[in-house]
Amino acid sequence: MTRIAVIGAAGRMGKVLMQAAHEAPGVELGAAIVSPNSSLLGADAGELAGVGKLGVVLKASLEAAADDFDVLIDFTNPELTLVNMAECARLGKGIVIGTTGLNEQQQATLQDYAGRMPVVFAPNMSVGVNLLLDILHRAASVLQEGYDVEIIETHHRHKVDAPSGTAIRLGEVVADAMGRDLKQCAVYGREGIIGPRSAQEIGFETVRAGDVVGDHTVLFASEGERIEITHKASSRMTFAKGAVRACDWLSDKANGVYDMQDVLGLKN
Repeated sequence: MTRIAVIGAAGRMGKVLMQAAHEAPGVELGAAIVSPNSSLLGADAGELAGVGKLGVVLKASLEAAADDFDVLIDFTNPELTLVNMAECARLGKGIVIGTTGLNEQQQATLQDYAGRMPVVFAPNMSVGVNLLLDILHRAASVLQEGYDVEIIETHHRHKVDAPSGTAIRLGEVVADAMGRDLKQCAVYGREGIIGPRSAQEIGFETVRAGDVVGDHTVLFASEGERIEITHKASSRMTFAKGAVRACDWLSDKANGVYDMQDVLGLKN
């Protein structure tokens, strides 16, 4: 039985992650971490998650919960994620990371830590999105000649990074299938008299509004037709279920970085 710890347990995603860990077969919620200054310290995590008492009390640090979990789920922020990775490496724990917005240096640091621990790192934990990535690579391989590519993503007003990590990953998959370098061909928004688009560019459009959980569309457009591949998430539970599934999969893996394509067996 894989024991899962959730950090940021008092947040919106934290509560859903705890619920998912409680409901999934083969795993259990072993620990829940909140801020050391939280008034919720000592409360039952199950009551916070809305599933009734579980006997798992909210603690202030990973160290305080070291004997209670095997794998940590982290959906926090880039700076805190790296701190949590260092602590998991010290404690000999695995980690599943859904945090987005890591810069190149932070991603390099993540790779270094993964030499000491097993890590699942993915910008989107949804099973549907990761299946979409597999489909998208095949589509982009076929549509690379004569088709313009635009990626449109919509999220709630509270999201702090743009474009979303998922949108960037979609762009990476398309660019790879088309033999392009996304760093060279990505265009993030357009304004003013910019002239006609180039054949090589991959455009990104970002929308932030209301309580949208996450919508992503990849548009392939040519003379005479359009193909749109879309995923729409209506609940954070889809990400939580994927993260919990990743924890169970990771529990017996060797040190290194994996992604949801590994977890779902989608890699060739």
